[in-house]
Amino acid sequence: MIRGILPAPVASAEVFRDLPHAVLFPGEEAAIRGAPEARRTEFRTVRHCARTALGELGLAPVPILPGPRREPQWPEGIVGSMTHCAGYRAAAVARAGDIASLGIDAEPHEALPDGMLPAVARPEEVDRLAGLYVRRPEVHWDRLTFSAKESVYKAWFPLARRWLGFHDASLTLHPDRRTFDVSLHDNRLPLGGRSLTTLSGRWTVEDGLIATCVVVDAAAAAA
Repeated sequence: MIRGILPAPVASAEVFRDLPHAVLFPGEEAAIRGAPEARRTEFRTVRHCARTALGELGLAPVPILPGPRREPQWPEGIVGSMTHCAGYRAAAVARAGDIASLGIDAEPHEALPDGMLPAVARPEEVDRLAGLYVRRPEVHWDRLTFSAKESVYKAWFPLARRWLGFHDASLTLHPDRRTFDVSLHDNRLPLGGRSLTTLSGRWTVEDGLIATCVVVDAAAAAA
């Protein structure tokens, strides 16, 4: 599912169930020590996906430890992202010379909890979503917006190293192309000698799941 929305330089792996016998490195075991078994199994499975994806790039298995904000710390010269939700785990990685940063996210294809949308979407986005529900009522556009902004944050943080809130980005979703445009209201992200103010992403809905991605191309960022 995730591979279908990622560009060619990105390697990925996904599973639709946990892998109880996936192995962790000692440092990873320490990072998850004391967590409930369900969380430990999820942690093992998504790192199995990450190492599988790294293997596609020709890299040997390595520990992937969580950083200060729980972000995955990738090997030198590698960028990547991981995601997990009920019934799905995935990871995507690329060489930093090809991709400056990337973010992926998966969510169940169901409505957000009541009252949550205003915390996720700016007023102008809520208005646009109302129109999308009229045109394509079969898609849970509110949950898709949440997922897309999660992908935006995961692509943003490795470059900016600071928080980006839901209202710090506006989305325009394109239902026919299954893409979205992002306007960043926090424009303090220097990249390639300029301030990065826009991003773009892709999305899909398959088998009761939403998947989204944001990829910042290294060559385009430097242009």
